[in-house]
Amino acid sequence: MNLIKNDPKTIRAWAFYDWANSVYSLVITSTIFPVYYSILTTDSYKKVYNDYQDVWYEEPVHAPIELFGMHFAPDALFSYSLTLSFIFVVFSSPVFSSIADVTGAKKKFLKFFCYLGSLSCIGLFFFTDKSQIMYGLILNVMASIGFWGSLVFYNSYLPDIATEDQQDKISAKGYIMGYLGAVLLLVLCLFLIEGIAPAEDKILYTRLSFVLTGLWWLGFAQYTFANLPDNPKVEGIKKRSVIFSSFLTLKKIQSELFEEKNLRLFLISFFFYSIGIQTIFLMAALFGSNEINLESNKLIVSILVTQIVAIIGAYLCSALSKKTGNKMVLIICICIWIGICFAGFFLDKTNPYIEYYFYIVAGLVGLVMGGIQAMSRSTYSKMLPEKDRNITATYFSFYDVLEKCAIVVGSFTYGYLIDVTGNMRYSVLAMSIAFIIGLFFMFFVDSKKINI
Repeated sequence: MNLIKNDPKTIRAWAFYDWANSVYSLVITSTIFPVYYSILTTDSYKKVYNDYQDVWYEEPVHAPIELFGMHFAPDALFSYSLTLSFIFVVFSSPVFSSIADVTGAKKKFLKFFCYLGSLSCIGLFFFTDKSQIMYGLILNVMASIGFWGSLVFYNSYLPDIATEDQQDKISAKGYIMGYLGAVLLLVLCLFLIEGIAPAEDKILYTRLSFVLTGLWWLGFAQYTFANLPDNPKVEGIKKRSVIFSSFLTLKKIQSELFEEKNLRLFLISFFFYSIGIQTIFLMAALFGSNEINLESNKLIVSILVTQIVAIIGAYLCSALSKKTGNKMVLIICICIWIGICFAGFFLDKTNPYIEYYFYIVAGLVGLVMGGIQAMSRSTYSKMLPEKDRNITATYFSFYDVLEKCAIVVGSFTYGYLIDVTGNMRYSVLAMSIAFIIGLFFMFFVDSKKINI
């Protein structure tokens, strides 16, 4: 049985999962948890003189953390832990997605990873001290696996539920829903932490925000689970042959992806520019906190601005694609990302206007972040072979694997450069190289062969 395409109820249920799970991406990955982690791993403060403003200010000092007989900078350790979660997703998602296609269990896998991620967020409430760093990082890894693992199956529904002419619009709708939901919960968390909580209880209310994130993700996802149909399974396969058939499907798709030149060029480009996008998104809060010395409340406001602007960016890119095509929108977005990397490198924390410069850069990030993600997802969906539309989870697993491999490369490079240079700005500059390579390969994608 085929899924009915462009059905409003199904599309609403699909987009609503973005509303549910994007709170993890904003609260846990980008804002409150990284700031909380930075506070928890701060051992002391040192006084630093600002020549521009002729004032002294306090800068946090983070002592290295010893694990497995080695010493790590806390920021680098945070980056490495995320790298570990992405490595797991890279190796597991192609196999799981192939099984999901063969057995019609796409929604079951979506549920499993949703529950894993949301319950891990709730568990972060009990991460209260630097001595529990291993506990906190393990839960952070599990939450990351839950989030990114579920996206493999969520994204793969797009070509199942929407015709090609509607995929740009519906992909953007999902991201817009996600940004709106995430912003709403973040505002609620900030109100609790900054507006209601007494000074001595701010840490407690911060930990409560992790619980709210998990409950939001878990609770709103139930609407998706109740209304999103199961994908049709491949008929004629016995239970004992499921694993074998799944690997045959996996092998078939792998060969097709790399044989088609146009699709191969797009995926190479996508891999390289994803290195920059995802790494900057994951590490932005720690950059603002430790490299710019932005106060936690101002830092969170800047990321809130990023999310709000991202809503506008996703809508504008979807509208622009109708006039110029997806390829040109992606090229424009990549060029802006390159400029953002150079702007981040030249940010000087001693400049009296650094706070406003950071807000401008954050706004630019928001403008292109939502747009490039929505356009990338719908562009790939349009490029899938029509004959294999019943095994979309396996196709999208390769898309997501490339994204995760990009994050592994990016987060490891970011962490390594921090350890070597002691300066995050060089890590940001390194991301520009990835964008430039991605731009190069995007130019060779033949948009005339397909409707992009």
